[in-house]
Amino acid sequence: MEKLTPEKLERLSRTSKHKAKNWIRVGMSTCGIAAGAGEVYAAFVEEARKRNLQVEVQKCGCLGMCYAEPLVEVNVEGAPQVVYGKVTKEIAVKILEKHVVSKMLVNDYIFTMET
Repeated sequence: MEKLTPEKLERLSRTSKHKAKNWIRVGMSTCGIAAGAGEVYAAFVEEARKRNLQVEVQKCGCLGMCYAEPLVEVNVEGAPQVVYGKVTKEIAVKILEKHVVSKMLVNDYIFTMET
């Protein structure tokens, strides 16, 4: 394994700052997948593509709240960063319509929020 140097850390930091500002992360750990995160991820990808939304849909690991799976973290400019829980395909569409497009929160499914 290659040694991680301060220079490499700096380069990684600069690279990560240029990633998408608008993103959705779907928790795809074992508990998330068992709760239906695969279908939720597919719904986000398909609906974002259909609507030509400028949002990057990503897979991520455990978010630490297994009881609330499938978990989805949403970050879009002009709205707070939110973790939604117990997300279904239908709720995924609602999150895209309200949170991503209209910058309105889907209050019934919020588990945590950064302001």
